[in-house]
Order: sequence, then structure tokens, then C-alpha cells
Amino acid sequence: MTKTLLDRRSLLSLGLGAGTALALPGLAAANTERTFKILMLTFRGETEVERGFRDLLDTAGLKTEIVTRDARRDIANLPSMIADLDTLKPDLIYTWGTPLTLGVVGPYDSQDPKFIRNIPVVFALVAAPVQARIAPSFASSGRNVTGAVHVVPTDVQMKAMQSYMEFSTVGILYSTGEQNSVAIVREVETFCKSIGAKVIARPFNTDANGRPVADGVEEMVTQLRADKADWLYLLPDTFLGTIYDRVTPTALAAGLPTFGAAELAIREGGALVGLVSRYYSVGQLAGTKAVDILSHGTPPSRIPIETLKRFSLIINMRIAKSLGIYPPIAMLNYAELVTG
Repeated sequence: MTKTLLDRRSLLSLGLGAGTALALPGLAAANTERTFKILMLTFRGETEVERGFRDLLDTAGLKTEIVTRDARRDIANLPSMIADLDTLKPDLIYTWGTPLTLGVVGPYDSQDPKFIRNIPVVFALVAAPVQARIAPSFASSGRNVTGAVHVVPTDVQMKAMQSYMEFSTVGILYSTGEQNSVAIVREVETFCKSIGAKVIARPFNTDANGRPVADGVEEMVTQLRADKADWLYLLPDTFLGTIYDRVTPTALAAGLPTFGAAELAIREGGALVGLVSRYYSVGQLAGTKAVDILSHGTPPSRIPIETLKRFSLIINMRIAKSLGIYPPIAMLNYAELVTG
């Protein structure tokens, strides 16, 4: 297996480390003559992403009325959340995650009239907008949507994982219905092939409507460890994020270390370590795009989709102690340590 570890200098050269401040572009004076109505569509209640989004709008001096509707972790609730758009008449729609964003705007090459084309949409927490066909490129969606991507490039995550502890086999659980998840599984497979490692990817079980369910997930995690997985990679899968409380305790009991692609996986999900974009900063980045649309009248098609330029390596020392798998000493110089 080829050794491709990242030392501290390599990590920092890629914008990694403890620093997390978002370098926001200079905000031109906002249009304060009117109040803009924003429909905020969340998937699992409001998070740090939405707090960052709201704070950015306030900092920019933008007057807003934000109407919040939550899917309660079920994409089937989306139609009722947007059924009254003709009456509500929002100036902008904010969406959280890939399923909600696709449910609102659809694939860029779809002609289905049910998708919204006449209202600007700004998304956050979409892992792979091109692979999910939300946009043909990061440079331009070519239509009424733009947004902020929260995931660190997959190969960089894999190198950080390998720097913590070398591996020969990576286990993954994912939703086959989430195109970004499928795409990231392929990226992990490509990276692992390049270093002579193996990937064991297991899709979640689904119900009669094809939606993922948690049935059997504990057995799947246990089997991954039995199949000699060295790590369980918690990719940015919307459904997976709702069942961390079933996945990570099982992994811990099996002695299987977990690496998270999203901040939530470490802070609330019980993962050992992760290389992430801060949720709050992702919300701020999405907020700058909303300001550009509402205050400056820039069409979403002219606003590039972006990711943050700095990432954070977060280590849960309680999990490290429980597993007896501690980070390399040098990593402690730049990682954030969570002890609670």
C-alpha cells in the first residue's frame, strides 16, 4: 500500500488546521430600503449553518423576514412546505442539504414544471452539487440557484484519515438515493485504489418507497468490522446524519474508529475524528450569496458555487481514549480537541 500521509506543513498548505475564520469578501452596502422575505427550508431543525446565515445578513444590514419550515427529517414533507409559494411570494428560498435542494430546483437538465425556476435559491450543506446534477459546474448553475458546499475534497479527507492511522480497508454506509453519496463513494474507491486499499460500501436498507431506513444498521456496522474494515467513513449523507446515535455507538463497541466528513459527525455524532468545514462559516458563505442576490440584484447564475478555503481537523479525545487509538503527537499542534 502506498503511503500518502499528510504532515502538518502539508495540511496547512491545503488550508487545514485549527484556524476557522471565514475570510468574507467585502460586502457592499446593502439595500436597506425594503424588507426581503426569505423562505428557509431546513431538514433537521435549525443548526449552526442557519445561525451563520442569519448573522451574515444582519452584518450586511439587510432587512429580512425569514419564514422557517422544517422537513422533520423526512423529504416527503417538502411538497407541503412549498405549496403556498404563490401566496407567500418569497424573494429568495434557502435550502439545507441535497434532498431538499433537488426537491425544490430539480436537476439542471429537467423540464419538469413542478420544480421552481422563477425564485432565486441559495443552498447550504450540499456535498456534491455537480454530481447531484444541481449544477453543471461550480462556475455557474446556469439558472436560479447557487450555494455553499461544506465538504472537504474527498482525497484530502482520506489523506487526513491515513495521517491519523494507516488503513488497508475503509467501510462506508450510504443512501443509494442520494446522488452526492453515490459520487463520494466512487471518489473514495478511486483514492483507495491508488494506494492499494479496499473499500467495503454497504447501502442502507430501503422501505417500499425506496427511502432509506435504519433497520439492520447495527448489524451492518458490526459486519464491517468483522470484514476487517480499519475505519468507518461517515460520508456527508443526509440520512446517515439522522442516525448517528445508532451507528457510532455500535462502531465504538466493535472497536471500529469513525471519520466524519461533517462537523455534526464529531460534535454530536460521536465520531473519533473529522476534517470539516465549520457549519457556521458555511452558513456565512451562503449568506454572502443571498446578499449578492437580494441587495445587488445579481442573478444566481452569475454567482459561483463555492466551498470554504480553510478547514478544521477535529478530534474527539473521549472516543480516542475509549478506543485506545490516539492521534500522532504532531497532529495535536493543529487539531481542535473535543473533550466533552
